[in-house]
Amino acid sequence: MAHAMASGQARPRRAQRPGAALGAALGVLAVANVLNNTVARRYAPLTSAAATGALLLIARRAGAGARDLGFASPARGALIGGGLAAAVAAGYTGGVLLPPTRRLFMDERALALTRARLFEEALLQVPVGTVLLEEVAFRGVLPELFGHSFKPRTAAVASNLLFGLWHVLPALDMARANPAAARAGTPRLVAGTVATTTLAGLGFHELRRRGGLLAPALLHLATNSLGFVAARGARRMDVRKNRRSAG
Repeated sequence: MAHAMASGQARPRRAQRPGAALGAALGVLAVANVLNNTVARRYAPLTSAAATGALLLIARRAGAGARDLGFASPARGALIGGGLAAAVAAGYTGGVLLPPTRRLFMDERALALTRARLFEEALLQVPVGTVLLEEVAFRGVLPELFGHSFKPRTAAVASNLLFGLWHVLPALDMARANPAAARAGTPRLVAGTVATTTLAGLGFHELRRRGGLLAPALLHLATNSLGFVAARGARRMDVRKNRRSAG
């Protein structure tokens, strides 16, 4: 796998210590995952920003340049990602408007929030606490570090399998917060979440290949942030329906 070298001195470091760099990156992600999902959820933006900086430093010391990590093609990424974000918005709107699918959006994690906290989640926690770290880590740094030892396709699969496992703790939280999702049973929900996020990650990786990190980041941001808005919209629609039925 060919890589753009940041400097001529980077090559020996990459050849000698690819495993150490990968191990350090995985350690950073493991700590961030536990902190963000169990210990210090409210401080996820700070944790994720620090973890992102650490991952970029690790990748840089391993010899990766900006283009290797996906920091390229911003205009193309904005076009692709923006179009897909608009499609997500349309899909959520349709799902909320249709009674059979509306209940799937009734997530207590969103419904229990005050308006201020809702804006915090959608505009700070998701962009910085979730999207920034996950896109840089799983579509940028890990594919590059795995690529020292594996072919590009294998590196992408390995990175996104880890992306799936990254969602085990959030899936357990969803099982507690979303009654409709929990009906499937917690083990099945967790397994399904890991499988679907792994597949989604592979799709995001393809977007990264076509439009840099910005393309999957915009889609990821729309999927998560608009989910909070959709939950509120679904509850309002449900309340209106119940009022009409009572009247």
